[in-house]
Amino acid sequence: MAHQLFMDKGFQATSIQEILDYSGISKGTFYNYFSSKTELLLAIFKSIYQKLEKDRNDLLIGQDPSDIDIFIAQIELQMKMNKRNKLIALFDEVMVSNDVDLLDYIKQGHLNWIRWLYERFIDIFGNSKKAFLLDCAIMFMGILQNNLKYNYMANESGSSVNRVIRYSVERLVKIVDEVTETGDRLIDPEQLDSWLPNCKKKDQAFQQNLYQTILAVKKILNHDHLKYANLLDFIQEELLDSKNPRKYLVESALLSLKSDQVFSEKEDIQKLEQLIEAYFTQMEITD
Repeated sequence: MAHQLFMDKGFQATSIQEILDYSGISKGTFYNYFSSKTELLLAIFKSIYQKLEKDRNDLLIGQDPSDIDIFIAQIELQMKMNKRNKLIALFDEVMVSNDVDLLDYIKQGHLNWIRWLYERFIDIFGNSKKAFLLDCAIMFMGILQNNLKYNYMANESGSSVNRVIRYSVERLVKIVDEVTETGDRLIDPEQLDSWLPNCKKKDQAFQQNLYQTILAVKKILNHDHLKYANLLDFIQEELLDSKNPRKYLVESALLSLKSDQVFSEKEDIQKLEQLIEAYFTQMEITD
């Protein structure tokens, strides 16, 4: 309900009292969960992007990660989510504010998107071009955003979002080929580690292994096994997105998976267990 008010009136123009009145909760209940309106907005952003990540990953289930059409569908999903939730307008409000927490979140969000593009480009273009793909991710983000913006300005009915994305991706393919051929590079991909120092995805090999293993396990599932898909999503989010992954919860989720006959003696579930064990062993060594 707060999100609806923020979309209708704007974040700055919406008071906490209006949120309380609209949602029908008391001030005490509000402050039991959020210390401020800013914290509430951050929770909204996080909720939206957690769902986006899940939906983007779901598009890859049973598909070839190198298929550009799947990548286009993932980008289109994100653009439509941005429009539906009026995120650009909310981001614009944040950018003119002096709220350090919100500004930091937006900055981290941009870096996370660059990282996601970089990792998907590795899937699409291969490890042989990896050294140039961070530059390409940064360029693609600028190309796409400006193509969408000015296409809309030129004609509000505009080209379809899918056509703009596809046009931008087709330009990207040429750019990747050109920079690889010339060997030109501006930014070393290792720079991502310093930009996102607290990110659990620094170990790219582990991240890719976990991602592919969970996709493989999901292929076993059918519509009757939704709860297991949710458990797999939880394990992935806990290991890759949480600052302090809760070992007992991850192990509990894994135990629930292993207890069902659908996963009995499956090689991929055994590989997932090994990855989780290795992850927490490495954490203990680091600590």
